[in-house]
Amino acid sequence: MLSVYDPRVGPAAAAEILRCEGLTLSFGPRLVQSDLNFSVRRGSIFAVMGGSGCGKSTVLRALIGLLRPTKGAIFIQNENLWGATAARRNQISQKFGVLFQGGALWSSMTVAENVALPLLMLTHIDQAAITQLVRLKLALVGLAAAEDTFPSALSGGMRKRAGLARALALDPEILFFDEPSAGLDPISSQRLDELILGLRDGFGATVILVSHELSSLYAICDDGIFLDANEKTAIGRGAPRDLRENSAHPTIQSFMRRTS
Repeated sequence: MLSVYDPRVGPAAAAEILRCEGLTLSFGPRLVQSDLNFSVRRGSIFAVMGGSGCGKSTVLRALIGLLRPTKGAIFIQNENLWGATAARRNQISQKFGVLFQGGALWSSMTVAENVALPLLMLTHIDQAAITQLVRLKLALVGLAAAEDTFPSALSGGMRKRAGLARALALDPEILFFDEPSAGLDPISSQRLDELILGLRDGFGATVILVSHELSSLYAICDDGIFLDANEKTAIGRGAPRDLRENSAHPTIQSFMRRTS
């Protein structure tokens, strides 16, 4: 459950919520990433960074339980995600909220029906309570007036926020974002960044996001890993601004100091 965040306790003092040990991912003989070792602090905004084709979204799929690792382990609050039974893994994944790159809304459902779907499928809450929760989640992302709207009538930024409302439906402990700013204009991107920060600062949400958008990385992320497509492993660890200022790796410098 999301709880009120105590601003006196910064991310550095927060407990570990996710940990990867020797994580290796591949598709048949094609190695994507190998020997990834990192942890994510509760209440942090953690970035999975790197250039196109390095495997960022593949790592995300493993973290949320959609892709079994070739080697290694992923621990959620010290429980091995991929060492658990399928039934238990499904239970663990209910601690996650996921916003996919395109929003992944059902086009035949209204915004409210999309947000209600996880509650209908995974809880025993009555319809009246579901209606109230849906209204609360939509208000949280600034879409209180869009309940009866279909996704096709929404702007790109509104679709992302509707997807976020659905990701928040079950009060997840970890929020995962796949390229949240992709396809958005600068103003919509900034609003989404502010919303993500508000979820962290107001509710103590832990956020893990895949992104190559420098403005968002610098604005909201306080930790992360940098993946490399050639070395096929992580070549940097830290806050995006720290990597920009302190890393001597030429790949990281080229990425973090690019102008487009």
